[in-house]
Amino acid sequence: MTASVPPSFNPLPVNSIPVHSLEEPSLILDGFSKDYDSLIARLTAMYKNHGGEAFVVAIDAANGAQYGRWVNRLRTYCEEEDIPWIGIDTARYMKKPEDLQRQFHPYLTDNRAFGKIAADVSEDGYFQEGARKKWLQDVQQKLRICSEAVKAGETPIPMVVTAGPGALFLCPSPDVSVYCDLSREYQQKLHRMGMGSLGLGESADAVETYKQALFLEWPVWENYRNRHLYDYDVYIDMNQPESPAWATLPALRELLAAAARRPFRVKPFFAPGIWGGQYLKELCGLPEDWRNCAWAFEPIAPENTLLIESNGSVIEVPFPLLLTSHPEEIMGGRNVELFGDYFPIRFDYLDTIDGDNLSLQVHPQQAYIERTFNETMTQQESYYIMEQKPGSSPIVALGFQEGIGGSDLLQAVDQAHETRQPLDIGQYVNVWESRKGDLFLIPPGAVHFSGRDNLVLEISSTTWWFTFKIYDHLRLDQDGLPRPINRDHAEQNMIDDFDTAYVREHLIAQPKISRVQGNSTEELLGERDDLLFQVKRLRLDGPWEDHTEGGFVMYNLVEGQRVRLIPERDEEAAVEWGFAEAYIVPASIGGYRLEPIGPGPCSLISAQVSPGWNTPLLPHHWKPGERA
Repeated sequence: MTASVPPSFNPLPVNSIPVHSLEEPSLILDGFSKDYDSLIARLTAMYKNHGGEAFVVAIDAANGAQYGRWVNRLRTYCEEEDIPWIGIDTARYMKKPEDLQRQFHPYLTDNRAFGKIAADVSEDGYFQEGARKKWLQDVQQKLRICSEAVKAGETPIPMVVTAGPGALFLCPSPDVSVYCDLSREYQQKLHRMGMGSLGLGESADAVETYKQALFLEWPVWENYRNRHLYDYDVYIDMNQPESPAWATLPALRELLAAAARRPFRVKPFFAPGIWGGQYLKELCGLPEDWRNCAWAFEPIAPENTLLIESNGSVIEVPFPLLLTSHPEEIMGGRNVELFGDYFPIRFDYLDTIDGDNLSLQVHPQQAYIERTFNETMTQQESYYIMEQKPGSSPIVALGFQEGIGGSDLLQAVDQAHETRQPLDIGQYVNVWESRKGDLFLIPPGAVHFSGRDNLVLEISSTTWWFTFKIYDHLRLDQDGLPRPINRDHAEQNMIDDFDTAYVREHLIAQPKISRVQGNSTEELLGERDDLLFQVKRLRLDGPWEDHTEGGFVMYNLVEGQRVRLIPERDEEAAVEWGFAEAYIVPASIGGYRLEPIGPGPCSLISAQVSPGWNTPLLPHHWKPGERA
């Protein structure tokens, strides 16, 4: 790989919040730490001060979070202190995997990759009928065994611990409750190691397991977590199970409120792929044993986390928790009316430098994705060409050749699959030369792919799974299986009118200068009625004054070494970042200043909700007019 790689990329960005900047610093000093012992001491002190007949603990958890580590430590304490122990796992009250598979089949379907969003399923659907009643009967029976000794004063009151996903559902009024969280990133790593979607048995296929999580588990159980977040007493980050971070809910609330008032960067995550390149692997310092890196996500709200530091401790929390807690501060009032607490724009990278072509693909139109998958936001995209391999001739394929339509393409693809002879893509689809700094707009229905030797910054709506592959160059995926081809879905979504003339006039961006300050220039690159996002490029050669104007702004440094952003109202909240890193400026920031750092000017891509977008695309859990 010969493209030059700046050395500054930070794959583990920490958003620091000084204690003195908090409204109630004592909450952090007393209720935020990173270890087992301090929280166990806190819980056991609560036990000692408890005056009831039993001390009831609910240890709730996300799928894959190692909540058993907390159970074991509490059990050890009870054994050492001769405290009667009653331990119950929530799995005891869940339905069998085969019953859940059958019950949820309308959402899971027989398709390997696609299902239907389970918006009308709640956590109780996973449990046996009368599970709460059975749990209560079991607890009462176990307590009766202990009761005589407790009444006689011969033994302390028992500790009753219900642990596992749904603990607060089974045990709605505990004396203390904690939630053990695990990010989607780590859950997906566990999927590849054989962990299945919650309740559905072990995983034999990571693609199918991701489908089960995306369409069923996460809509149900992340909504459960978000609804009950402030019902828990303690939130525990179990992404590093050897040294978990924890915060009392008042402390977590304080941290999230502070984060919503500052520019922040999410923790990126990366994935290899059959067509992946070598540029991101080197840029981001990824493991040597990775064959390549195809994708980097920063941000893609449902899947990213934030690392938040205060008073020397760092906690990793899902980005959606921040959005659920402070949608107006992050998104802005108008955007909340349009998207609720769902962050609508994503940045991600597609790296094909020393890699291979992506599949020829198309994304669903809005009505189709709603009707077929119960998804509320379709996949609108754009490709910004950020880097290329020197000496190469990269391309982007976009739109049909004149006189060609979807039926012609599918007929040729069918023949290629039948004969195993490669398709001459250029006969059917436009192959455009791509140059560094180009922007290609990709509305739903436009056939497209990025060719090899591009580093593409995707600026898109926050939907990412609904890629209908039409032709994948007759190759197998990394698991040795054919990559799913979605012919039937593609057939119903390709738009023939997106042809050569249309693409040239409407989908290949022609920069227009929108503002000038000194030697710095802002260009409008991309905006369409059928895209919810607006893309600009800021060529920064000196200070630049700007304002959020009631909505969030996203920045990515696409040229230059480093840049600094200073909020007007709180200069202490200033942030710096380097090449290929992205920051989100919450709506609450208001006025701010950008400054280049290092020799020479730099360039940033900015994205925000298009001023002309007025169609609400609200998540299922959100009610119109709702406020957090």
